[in-house]
Amino acid sequence: MSSLRDKRSSRIEDPLASATPAVRLAGRGQEVVIGTITSVAANGDVKVNFAGTAAGLPVAALTTAVIGADDIGRRAALFFIEGDPARPLVLGLIREETTVVTAAGSDTQRAERGAALLDGERVVLTAQSEIELKCGKASITLTRAGKILIRGAYVLSRSSGANRIQGGSVEIN
Repeated sequence: MSSLRDKRSSRIEDPLASATPAVRLAGRGQEVVIGTITSVAANGDVKVNFAGTAAGLPVAALTTAVIGADDIGRRAALFFIEGDPARPLVLGLIREETTVVTAAGSDTQRAERGAALLDGERVVLTAQSEIELKCGKASITLTRAGKILIRGAYVLSRSSGANRIQGGSVEIN
């Protein structure tokens, strides 16, 4: 049946209702369980694994958020529809720290997941209105209107070739 509505009643069918043999988890009711995203199909279908799955096999899950292939292996907060472990619902992903290798490749640092990873080739940052880089008393701001503002206690511009300043008008001091 292509429709999720049962033609005999106005109930909405649950596509996971018969996807996996039902196994009730002893002592599990309406609590949240931590599981792992094991696969994401091209159509977006997600499978999860958690303590207590039948035969330790991944189970098809509904999701409340978009989960992609890059989320495979991440921990997720799971809730079970009507307490049935064969019908997990992914409430969200657990925020975790990850090790980031710097562009030089020699040093590592800790960063939250979602931090920019540098590949040494090119980094593109995009924003709707403004991007600002700050370090101490220095800052570089790019605005939506096309302005570039450079501020600092000491600003140096060096070039092995020509160091040019061009504009509709150039004002110094």
